[in-house]
Amino acid sequence: MDRLERVVIVANRTPAVKSAGGLASGLLDALKKERSLWFGWSGELREDPSNTLQQFSQGKLTVAAIPLSPEAHNRYYNGFANGVLWPAFHHRLDLMCFTEDDYTGYLEVNQHMAEQLRPLLNDNDIIWVHDYHLLPFAAMCRGLGIQQRLGFFLHIPFPVPSVAQAIPRIDELLDAMCSYDLLGFQTEDDRQAFVALCRERRPEIPIPQTGVYPIGVDPHALRREAEAKPVVELWPDAGKIQGIISVDRLDYTKGLPERFKAYGLLLEEHPELHGNVQLVQIAPPSRTDVPAYAELRHDLTALAGEILGKHGDLEWQPLVYVERQHDRAVLMPLYRQARVGLVTPLKDGMNLVAKEFVAAQDPDDPGVLVLSRFAGAACQLDGALLVNPHDPGEVADAMRYALTMSLEERRARHRRMWAVLCASDIDGWRRRFLVDLKAVRTQKVKTGEPLSA
Repeated sequence: MDRLERVVIVANRTPAVKSAGGLASGLLDALKKERSLWFGWSGELREDPSNTLQQFSQGKLTVAAIPLSPEAHNRYYNGFANGVLWPAFHHRLDLMCFTEDDYTGYLEVNQHMAEQLRPLLNDNDIIWVHDYHLLPFAAMCRGLGIQQRLGFFLHIPFPVPSVAQAIPRIDELLDAMCSYDLLGFQTEDDRQAFVALCRERRPEIPIPQTGVYPIGVDPHALRREAEAKPVVELWPDAGKIQGIISVDRLDYTKGLPERFKAYGLLLEEHPELHGNVQLVQIAPPSRTDVPAYAELRHDLTALAGEILGKHGDLEWQPLVYVERQHDRAVLMPLYRQARVGLVTPLKDGMNLVAKEFVAAQDPDDPGVLVLSRFAGAACQLDGALLVNPHDPGEVADAMRYALTMSLEERRARHRRMWAVLCASDIDGWRRRFLVDLKAVRTQKVKTGEPLSA
């Protein structure tokens, strides 16, 4: 890209907030090295959020953050984004809760963000918008006369047409999404689902260019972090107790109750493992004021107690369940200590925990990844043991196989997955998307066909 071009990231949260998440940690290092702007919500709630744009610099990156009013945030974020889009995109229509007021609030915040961004833009900016909070953002920008290239990347899955059609106002959302110049998805299945839905419901609307961009990690940096002295030695007697580790946000998409049931079944069917295996589940709570999440937490606590009561004794705890957030510097050495990484979401866009676990392993004595085939990462990590998270017997069998797998097979599986991590890392993901976004400007025919890799 020429020197006059600037990358503008637009996301729900700015990296000014500690909990900005994987998106921030994945892009910040690269953006600090080139002239760029990150725009989004500051994480601050104010009754009067007008005229309170905050800007600061991190290297060559400028961060521009705006507050929202509590009411606006509740309607936009808790209401429509996480009350409708999140469950529906993860195929949980039963948890969808729609109101017209929330949908209006969702549109209003997208409009407000577009209005706040417009005076910050330069003519040659390339705007890269992220995730389901901002599906209509490009339409708002075009309505304000913003002509810069606009790309969008969806971090979560896109639902199949039969599910997506149940989303209220889906036709309006599809029309708005088609205002982008490039739409990026985690997997080919997600991309095809979007294109099929557009062709079925909005055949008169030109589909923008689409592409598949599986998000990656920085495997070499993660390996270095994993090699650091661990803050906690979970399984000091590695010859006796083999560790299984799972790390997830406490969310109904992650398959946590199903996972606990599979682990309980493993202990029932293989009593020889008693005293020799331990599952550590780290699951920091989120959205605790939402009934579905509160119910999930209650169910998971009950299942944990059942496993401990039935199988544990004074000398051995088969399960350690932790509801605290831990940063990556703590987690990476924990991944390296584990014999098995258990990543079994019911539905996930990618799931970077799976890739982090692989990156953390000692190549001479690696652990085994047990991975849901419904995570986007399953399309890339063919060295994992792929399972159906809804089938406790299948997951239990995979755990048993992982615990007894030969060193030779573990090394071979890890080599394959390490090569994938290096070939499609976070920097390559960023560069591919931005190169493709620049290229689509000259393409006048928009068919929804994928860009070549």
